[in-house]
This record gives sequence, structure tokens and C-alpha cells, in this order.
Amino acid sequence: MFHHLTRAAATAALLALAACGTTAPPVSTSESPASTTTSDASPAEGTTAPEAAGPISVVDGRGRTVELPAAAENVVALEWGEAEILLSLGANLVGIADPQGFSTWDKAVALPDGIQDVGMRSEPSVESILALDPDVVVLSGADTSQVDRQLEGKVPVVFSTGSKAGQDLDRLRGDVELFAQVLGDAAAGEALLTEMDEALESATSRVSEAGAAGTPFLMADGWKEGSVVNIRMFAKGSMVDEIATSIGLVNAWTQPGDEAWGLGVTDVEGMAGFTAEDLRLFYSASEDDVFADGLAENPIWQSLPFVQQGRIHKLAPGTWTFGGSASVISIAEQFAAAVESER
Repeated sequence: MFHHLTRAAATAALLALAACGTTAPPVSTSESPASTTTSDASPAEGTTAPEAAGPISVVDGRGRTVELPAAAENVVALEWGEAEILLSLGANLVGIADPQGFSTWDKAVALPDGIQDVGMRSEPSVESILALDPDVVVLSGADTSQVDRQLEGKVPVVFSTGSKAGQDLDRLRGDVELFAQVLGDAAAGEALLTEMDEALESATSRVSEAGAAGTPFLMADGWKEGSVVNIRMFAKGSMVDEIATSIGLVNAWTQPGDEAWGLGVTDVEGMAGFTAEDLRLFYSASEDDVFADGLAENPIWQSLPFVQQGRIHKLAPGTWTFGGSASVISIAEQFAAAVESER
């Protein structure tokens, strides 16, 4: 029988870790449109195709109609996943929240030279944003900083769609289409989604050819509190789960995750029941590697078949598990390469 943290403890741990800026954005289940909502359409359905040199009207991830005088040229992004999408679309990103953290945790795309730091994701600097004179500021739909209120009337703000477990890939598609419209380049959005779909199809074929379709996996990251290693599990509905299951693998973690990100928390005792001989563990660690350093002498950990058989795969540092299409492609590639390596 697995040992699991209580829901309250798990939630507190997730929030504390997120606040450090080293993992997911703060867990939020708020998806309510702003009070200025003028349409209930999704971004993909409610966004109008722009003229190359004319005004643009989009419906963003919170259902708000945002009017732009022309396609946005200079853009500021206050969340890493949104910044990754914008860069993948060719946007001129002039400012980002916590660029140092982005460069550590999301290496799927590189930041341009000279990009400006506009504060932390949870505490952006309005003065720094406005000093860049951007055409638009892009925020996460899960943003709780309320910086949009301080920017109101000064610069247009576009929200992405907030994360919701089990719908992240669809949500990502809508955000790509929305941002492409903001940039006045719908074709770039279509090309980016085609590239992602082709990468997922390729990874699916590779998993099948490796004879690994239908085999179980676990995905985790972790952190230490004193000598205790806390393990954060990517449950069914997390973005990584959606990627892995779409290419043919099966998530062995059956406990529910949170509603926004599909994440749960356990400890090494909670892993003790995972004894299937064909089980693989994937994990991410862009800074401290608690799996290699914190569990090396733990007898429970060392007794697990996937540890004894070396069926542990560390994702490349800088693999952002809450990112955009470039991150999706990277994760699918790494999962496919891992199962191929075990043939």
C-alpha cells in the first residue's frame, strides 16, 4: 500500500516549490473570464484573421476581446511557456519575466540577445514593461499578479488559456493560433502546429517499432527538504502524460493530480509498489538532481526494478515540462529515444 501525502500537504508543497521559480507556475484552477468579456468563443474560434497592415481583433484565453491597431511587432511575455511559443513563431520578444530562469529551465528555444528583464513571473515590474514600449503584453491565463489592471489603458494585454489537466495539448494549439493572429502571421501558427504533429507521429512510430507501445512509465521531478526527498508525480492529464500517452506509453501513476497541472506529490515510500519489470521512470532536474544525489543510498529506492535495471531516464537539463510546442517536440523525442535505447 502506497504512502501518500495528504491533499493539504501536497498542495502546500506544490505552491512552495512553485514560488521558488524552479518548477511549475503557481497552481491555479481559475479559468474565469475577466469582467470585460464580450465573447464566450475560444481563441481559435473567436480570433479573426488579420489583414497584413490593418487592425486586429482577437478573443484571448479569458474571453476578452482585444483590439490592436496592427500586428504586434514588439512583444513582452510574463510566463515562460508563452514566451517559448512567441519565439517559436518568430516574434520580436523585447522583454521577459525572469530571463535567467528561462534560460535554465527552458532550453527548447534561445532568448534573443539584448532581451530585457521585466521582473519575476509572480511580480513583474510595470515600469520595466512600459519602458520597452511594447505593442502587446502576453500573460498566462493562470496569472494571479493582476498586472493587467496596472497596464490597462497603457498597453494591450492578451491572456493565454490557463492550464487545465487533460486538455493541455488542445490548450496549447489554441494559444499558438491566438499568438499567431496577434503577430499577424496565421501561417506561422499553422506551420508550428504541423511541425509538432509530425514530431508526435514520428515518436509514435518509433515507440511502436521499438516494441514499447502499451508499456508503463512514470514521470517525476523532485526537491529536498532537509534529508527528505519529495517527489512530484506527473499524473494523468499533465502535459507530459498527454505527450507520452499520445505516442503509445501508459502512465502507471493512477493517483489524481491537481486540476490545473495534473501534478501530485509523494515520497520514496510512495514509490515502493511500482515493481513491474517493464516500467520506466523519466524525470527532470535542471538544477539539483535529487534522484541521483538524494536517493543513492535509500534501500527502498535501490530495491525498485526500474532502478536495478537502469530503466531511469533523466530528461535533458532545460526541458520545460510546462512549455510550448518546441518543448512538446523535445519531450516526445526524448521519450522515443529512451525506449529505443532499451531494445
